[in-house]
Amino acid sequence: MKNSAKHRLISALSVMALVSACSGGGSSAPGGGITAVVTPAPSPTPSPTPLATCSLRARQDWAFAQLREWYLFPETLPASLDPTPFATVDAYVDALTATARAQNRDRFFTFLTTISGENAFLNSGSSAGFGIRLAFDTSSRLFVAESFEDAPALAAGIDRGTQILAIGNTDTSLQTVASLVASGGSAAVTNALGPNTAGTVRALQISNGAESRIVTVAKADFSLAPVSSRYGAMIINDAGRRVGYINLRTFISTANQPLRDAFANFRANGITNVILDFRYNGGGLVSTADLIGDLLGGNRLTSEVFNLTAFRPEKSSNNTTKNFAPMAQSISPMRIAVIGTGSTASASELVANGMLPYLRANLGLIGSNTFGKPVGQIALDMSACDDRLRVVAFASQNANRQGNYFTGLASVVEASCQAADDLTRPLGDPQEASTRAALNYLAGQSCTPIAGAVATGQQGPASVRAPSQQLLVPARPDPMQRDLPGAF
Repeated sequence: MKNSAKHRLISALSVMALVSACSGGGSSAPGGGITAVVTPAPSPTPSPTPLATCSLRARQDWAFAQLREWYLFPETLPASLDPTPFATVDAYVDALTATARAQNRDRFFTFLTTISGENAFLNSGSSAGFGIRLAFDTSSRLFVAESFEDAPALAAGIDRGTQILAIGNTDTSLQTVASLVASGGSAAVTNALGPNTAGTVRALQISNGAESRIVTVAKADFSLAPVSSRYGAMIINDAGRRVGYINLRTFISTANQPLRDAFANFRANGITNVILDFRYNGGGLVSTADLIGDLLGGNRLTSEVFNLTAFRPEKSSNNTTKNFAPMAQSISPMRIAVIGTGSTASASELVANGMLPYLRANLGLIGSNTFGKPVGQIALDMSACDDRLRVVAFASQNANRQGNYFTGLASVVEASCQAADDLTRPLGDPQEASTRAALNYLAGQSCTPIAGAVATGQQGPASVRAPSQQLLVPARPDPMQRDLPGAF
């Protein structure tokens, strides 16, 4: 599998059971959303018997065959498992991967999605919704963590920091968020928001301060800007020190040119310190992660390794090595601050891990510990049924062969600083808590490390304090919500 011929993609699942039991790890709820590292899908070995129908049994049998063919942890699969008791393909896949999940190696990273829905999002960011990310704080209050441009919510005056107090089909049927959580937890809130289909209308009681108001918003089709036009790329002047700031929402192909443009501006202005704000970034295309590596590799040699992908031994012919390929827009960073949270996964973690051997303590993790997904999926398609099975099939490693960060990047980075996600200020604001901590780190100031981080760079435990809020993630996220955790 040649790097030039295929894209690698990573998809991950956020495992946060959001509600009152917010904790800094994952939950047992299947399919919370977070995408991460991906690789080009090798062509599967043809099935011995062509699939003639899209019956449940045929789809289940196909899924089991793909897992036996490609799964990174084949020793964990049952020799056989009767699919009859399982009402869906998803439930059967979850049962097949239960052993690896219990070992913390596949936390619902292997899943079934649709070809059409995933392609629409990965190729252009196309999706339907209000165009917001939602998060619960530690008191189970619901806030907007981010609002996307050219989407219905922002047009209605709903932006980062807005609190949603109540939800209803109309302004006369409002239910408070508190009552929804009390009756059914985060799932009740997700259900109240309705399906992510264009035309779904909801009345929302919102507050941006002392007063509240009711707005009616209809979900609509929109194309996500992966690099915000408001704060996605800029140069921050911090007491005379100029710092490049990138906030990447997700790794999709439409991010590539804005990233090149941003780094060209950094290079023209002599930027050598960079903040990569990946706090909500669940991952996506590894080809975009590779691009960021190249843009950060102005002083790297083409013989130096950015990342490696390793399949199971019998599939090792698919292994790849990505070396740095500096380009006209590349910079030579002296220090990098990566802002992360429990929603930071996969391709986001790959970028940080790939730069770690070269920067060591000059790469700092800011905020809280990341999700912990050093493995990636390939896409195996059953096109007649619009089924795409994302199968964990490879491990991602850096030049030092580090890649076992299932407990998050705090277990491998040599420098880290605890910081809150401050919803009272815009993303990229120099006084926003995580951005401020990143600027302080880049300036060489001391800080409190993320709990569980190890100064030696060796693998270690990574129990961390709970972040100030966690994103709202449905049990079965759609393609948008896998790549944009918390999106509705």
